[in-house]
Amino acid sequence: MAGRWIEQWDPEDETFWEAKGERIARRNLAFSILSEHIGFSIWTLWSVMVLFMGPEYGIDPAGKFFLVAMATLVGAFIRVPYTFAVARFGGRNWTIIAASMLLLPTVAAFLVMKPGTSYTTFMLVAMLTGVGGGNFASSMTNINSFFPLRKKGWALGLNAGGGNIGVPVVQLAGLAVIGASGGPRVLLGIYIPFIALSAICAALFMDNLAPVKNDTGASKEAVKDPHTWIMSFLYIGTFGSFIGYSFAFGLVLQTQFGRTPLQAASITFIGPLLGSLIRPVGGWLADRHGGARITVWNFLAMGAATGVVVLASVEKSLALFTTAFIVLFVLTGVGNGSTYKMIPGIFQAKAIAKGMSGEAAAAYGRRLSGASMGLIGAVGALGGLGINLAFRQSFLTAGTGTSAFVAFLIFYAACFTVTWAVYLRRPAVAAQPVAEAKPQLSYAKV
Repeated sequence: MAGRWIEQWDPEDETFWEAKGERIARRNLAFSILSEHIGFSIWTLWSVMVLFMGPEYGIDPAGKFFLVAMATLVGAFIRVPYTFAVARFGGRNWTIIAASMLLLPTVAAFLVMKPGTSYTTFMLVAMLTGVGGGNFASSMTNINSFFPLRKKGWALGLNAGGGNIGVPVVQLAGLAVIGASGGPRVLLGIYIPFIALSAICAALFMDNLAPVKNDTGASKEAVKDPHTWIMSFLYIGTFGSFIGYSFAFGLVLQTQFGRTPLQAASITFIGPLLGSLIRPVGGWLADRHGGARITVWNFLAMGAATGVVVLASVEKSLALFTTAFIVLFVLTGVGNGSTYKMIPGIFQAKAIAKGMSGEAAAAYGRRLSGASMGLIGAVGALGGLGINLAFRQSFLTAGTGTSAFVAFLIFYAACFTVTWAVYLRRPAVAAQPVAEAKPQLSYAKV
């Protein structure tokens, strides 16, 4: 029955899955997407709020970049405890709590969003929106437990994509409010009832899975494994870029190209929307050609797009800048899908190298990848913090974002090199007798 603890859950049993498992899992997926979608919207709320903050607020561009950076910071760190909350409290119960917590930053912003409010108050309220960033980690952990291995890619792709689309939706809503000459409290007033609705729906239609437990041993092993940190570095380049640019795009257009709030808002949503929609394609390409191969070429393409952005910034070409920036957004979406698909393959390849095979290797890969994903997601989100701090410093020192983009270009080159060196470069085969040879560790197909 919906809303209660389910004591037995075995989605790998096809009889169980066809009889009732699929129906229950799909229902939980639908309302998980709703909650995560609104969570992303609230997390990126200040990418819209800053567009409403004209000269009467007395905050310069550097101050605005710092506001959105603080929201990113909290959202990144809070992903770690949110990852473990599902097993501790139950998926349904935690979704109710997480959805309800979104009221805190939204109502707080509704109360303080006016000229004359101190910068410290704005910063604290912006930091509160970080709770929306945690929803991704708990939602993905929860849905991962509901579906069989053969369905996880599809389910997690829908869950992640539906959540990511919360970014352009809040920006589109902001565009509509600005276009109608409404104030920021109108936008906040729109979201408050939807937050309440998502919490109520979670209470009425979602379930807790009793068999789901926190695997502290796997978590400790994942923290010690170097691949967790390598993939965290690469995820900074993909998801960190996506969320960082989502926060910063409108501010860059306003600050560097003198766009009005309405002009900026009319463009800002396009990049996050396309980046969200393309994410499943990145996963599909990774399935067909290998995640590492797609990721390495994607970082090369991201570097090329960033080079065009630098050129457009120097030449002050708004049309070229906007086009290249949107292409960069699309590439971050492809990279989000391909890097996430690499993680299970990496740990399964390690299992095979340890002498495991078949279901034992697959189980090891699922166990370690599940434990590492929360940490990778948290560290990756810190890339958004770095991007906004880089923009802040660039505009403070030079008045443009050009130097920040040059720094991003260098970082993408480093990501390309690491992906190639660790996961694609053929390892040298040790000269040893055949009888003593161990399975060759290869990540070429991850």
